Amino acid sequence: MMKIETVDFFYLRMPVVKAIGDGSQDALLVRVRAGSHEGWGECEAAPLPTIAAWCCPLSHSACQPVSVSVLGARCDSPGDLRRIHETVKAQSMDLLQTDHLLSGIDMALWDLLGQAKEEPVYRLLGDRKSFPKTAYASVLFGDTPELTRAKARQAREQGFRAAKFGWGVYGQQTPEADADQVTAAREGLGPDRLLLIDAGTVWKDRLSQAELRLPALEANQVHWLEEPFVSGALCAYHSLAQRTKVRLAGGEGCHNVHQAQHMIDYGGIGFVQIDAGRIGGITAAKAVADYAAARGCQYVNHTFTTHLALSASLQPYAGLEDHALSEYPLEASPLATTLTPTRILPDDQGRITVPEAPGLGLRPDPAVIRQYLVPTEIKVNGEPIFSTDPH
Repeated sequence: MMKIETVDFFYLRMPVVKAIGDGSQDALLVRVRAGSHEGWGECEAAPLPTIAAWCCPLSHSACQPVSVSVLGARCDSPGDLRRIHETVKAQSMDLLQTDHLLSGIDMALWDLLGQAKEEPVYRLLGDRKSFPKTAYASVLFGDTPELTRAKARQAREQGFRAAKFGWGVYGQQTPEADADQVTAAREGLGPDRLLLIDAGTVWKDRLSQAELRLPALEANQVHWLEEPFVSGALCAYHSLAQRTKVRLAGGEGCHNVHQAQHMIDYGGIGFVQIDAGRIGGITAAKAVADYAAARGCQYVNHTFTTHLALSASLQPYAGLEDHALSEYPLEASPLATTLTPTRILPDDQGRITVPEAPGLGLRPDPAVIRQYLVPTEIKVNGEPIFSTDPH
């Protein structure tokens, strides 16, 4: 019988972090060990408050440190992992960083179990076969239409069949200037590739601002408009969906299954985008993928960091043949691109598949961890309650 013996956290950070929409500038890796096996995961969250959720002092019965629900728990089967998930959610429900922390731990547990069972995670989730996904090059808008056009041309030249442009200046300027950006992306990508636009929640819940951008999106045959509003703005999402032929995408901001279900049921989205590093890990992401499939909504992963996170994000819907798009970060930091010696690369048709190796199929490079590691110690009343394990 395997029981969780240790959980270690590694705060990695680029030497310089900029205030741009690039989540690959730092990372929080999670390593779980049980017996002779270990698994790795990654939280898509600010590292320091996430670590604190692991070891913070008890506040009350529903606000306990996540460690009390994890250490010593049995982890021999998928059922065991789901019980750990439920226990954490119950005992730390009022600790708002719980879902982000649980995400990395849950990933690592599925990776560990896959190593022990010598099976890739998607098979442990119940899928017999994985299907390839069309990788879309995920990049930020350029500061000018000329730079955006060049990025689109580069994505096409690299063989991508789809590309997404987001954040940057889009939505923060006039509708005419935004139209120029979208047109430039279409010109660089060409007429035969999927063009996706990510507004990065820039309009909050202001329906009128989104409506002003619809003509350019429709004229350039944009496949989806992503996150025009924040995740909870269900009325705005629903209203916009009724006003355009461009399908809406959203959900990366959801940090539990219920929020994602509400986006599907009441937001009118055509694509639900789930980040396994935010929503509670692979366990929660799989629940959303199955729910989306039953509701006729396309499931798409969200990931903008490492290939370890990319593998984890693919596992929950690897077995859904008709859910065939995958985010593929094209401008990630050196930290993210070098973390795993093995990477998930598109084939000659621009498609990617989950690794067939046990677990997540990728392992972090210890040398890269050491290169970017930020030694961390947390003290309460002068006594250390957390310190980085360098080994």
